Amino acid sequence: MKKVAVVLCGSGFKDGSEIRESVLSLLAVDEAGASFDCFAPDDWQYDVVNCATGEAMNEKRNLLVEAARIARGNIRPLTELHAKNFDAILFPGGFGVAKNLCTFALKGSVGSVRSDVGAVINDFYQTKKPIGAVCIAPALIALALKGKNLNLTLGAEGEAAGEVKKLGHRHTVSLPHEAVIDQENKIATTPAYMYDEAHLKDMRIGISKVVQAILEM
Repeated sequence: MKKVAVVLCGSGFKDGSEIRESVLSLLAVDEAGASFDCFAPDDWQYDVVNCATGEAMNEKRNLLVEAARIARGNIRPLTELHAKNFDAILFPGGFGVAKNLCTFALKGSVGSVRSDVGAVINDFYQTKKPIGAVCIAPALIALALKGKNLNLTLGAEGEAAGEVKKLGHRHTVSLPHEAVIDQENKIATTPAYMYDEAHLKDMRIGISKVVQAILEM
């Protein structure tokens, strides 16, 4: 049975991992006949946002502890993730990816990636293990692998896609039910909630295509 590492970063679309995308990602791995292990940095979130109002809250929350809500407690610190133990890695989306795992949300193409996250992504890339990314997560991959001429998607053309191009990558327009497969670099991406009005049924198809691609590659 193939094994997929799934990287989370909190719980909630405004400040952590997008819950629906995360569950659909885990479901897709399961439906493909593979197993998954969940990981998250054991560190504080960049911020805590009230997902009902969009307002910042005067709280501190731990990325690992919050992500454990999605993983039903079965989660490990990112420091324990090594490419040699897995066949592929998958990053669900959520605004937390662009704030907690990197600074793309704040600085775009001149942003940086957490050192532990960057090390993991490069570990998979250098060992030619496939990488999957959903929603805004392709921007994280773009930052971590600057200048690699990856073919990625963030959905429609726009500011975020423009920042990805500045990092030395290509951007392919796609819809929530589609996936962009970069066979050469072994990377698969899908836009999901980069389209705010995306339907769950379409995202399930797009995410399943990503999972199928990374397992086949």
